[in-house]
Amino acid sequence: MRPVGSGTNCGPLITRDQAAGTPLRLRIFNYIRASGPVARARVARVLGISPGTVSTITADLIEAGLLHEVPDHRKRVTSPRGRPPVGLAARPEAFLTAGIKLSTRDRTGVLVDSAGNRLAAAQSDGPFKTMPLAEQVDAIGAMVDDLLSRAGRTRAELAAVGLGMPGFVQNATGSVHWSPVLGDKEVDLGPFATRRLGVPVVVDNDANLVALAELWFGLGRERADFAVVTIEQGVGFGMVLDHELFRGSTGFGVELGHTKVMIDGALCRCGQRGCLEAYLADYAIARDAALALDLPEAGHPPIPDMIAMLRVRADAGDPRAADIFRRAQRFLAVGLSTVVNLFDPTLLILSGGRMRYDWLDPGQLLAEMRDFTIDAGALPALEIHEWGDLLWAHGSAALALSHVTEMRLGLGREAVA
Repeated sequence: MRPVGSGTNCGPLITRDQAAGTPLRLRIFNYIRASGPVARARVARVLGISPGTVSTITADLIEAGLLHEVPDHRKRVTSPRGRPPVGLAARPEAFLTAGIKLSTRDRTGVLVDSAGNRLAAAQSDGPFKTMPLAEQVDAIGAMVDDLLSRAGRTRAELAAVGLGMPGFVQNATGSVHWSPVLGDKEVDLGPFATRRLGVPVVVDNDANLVALAELWFGLGRERADFAVVTIEQGVGFGMVLDHELFRGSTGFGVELGHTKVMIDGALCRCGQRGCLEAYLADYAIARDAALALDLPEAGHPPIPDMIAMLRVRADAGDPRAADIFRRAQRFLAVGLSTVVNLFDPTLLILSGGRMRYDWLDPGQLLAEMRDFTIDAGALPALEIHEWGDLLWAHGSAALALSHVTEMRLGLGREAVA
């Protein structure tokens, strides 16, 4: 993965056939932002559009301040005066967006320009208690102001905020059915935060934002279909179909972590029993680690420390410790094979920040997946992608970038108000 903010490009790389259902102005702008600097002739050729149409639309986008002409140093100089060819690229100064990730463990944020370059980053370590809505939104606003201050920018330049959190989130309305970071259920977070912060605030489940991060900045940019699984405080899942994030009919879809793998099984933090998450998430491994390590009932170390202690025991040959990791891997194989059986993606990404997946044996995991997967040929490619703590914030920024782009081109839904 190229580092975010490296000055290259962002967004899914979509070709002519794959972009056929997208409005023309958006197709052209998104292709240039993802590929630029790029010549007008190449835009026309790749997207299957007449050169005259490309020239007309890109002239409008330049006038609107969304595109600009830049030297394309990737091309061989052919001018007799030695001037490099000129290409089109997204204009970074067009607008700013912030991406914020909330959790009970920490808060992270990034500020990016309209070309996807990261201008500032911030992180606040917790643990954070569950907060009332107004208090949580004020904390979000404080992090946004901190990001702007770090970059030497102002609220007037901010076009939108993308917000991610664990739980059941409806992106279309900005409502949160349940989240461990909010004190109440059925909260209209997006509308409330929009009024409070004075800019559009778009909200989504944090696992969806991992998929967006991979689609915009990571391993999924050139893939039409792929799935992302995260394993940390919970088990998250994001699915991309035809370069679009799949959310289901109500916006609460693809909750892989809350599929049932054991009737009347272990208690999940969602309140139900037998969820995949209750056997695979870090708190589930820590629950079993407390027994394997013979820890007292009170005063357990932090969960990451417990998992690290368990790893040391497993590496030293402790069979009880090793068995906990083997059991978690087998449950992961069950979850991934379910994804393959349902969606048949071309790529599976195990993505995350703090959890480094050092307990996984990729070869053994694939062998176990074959035990649970329909025998119809090769399994999809499997990639383990360790981003670091800013992963979710980058997905939130991609959410905001997409929202603002559609608004500026007159194609998106009305801003949440």
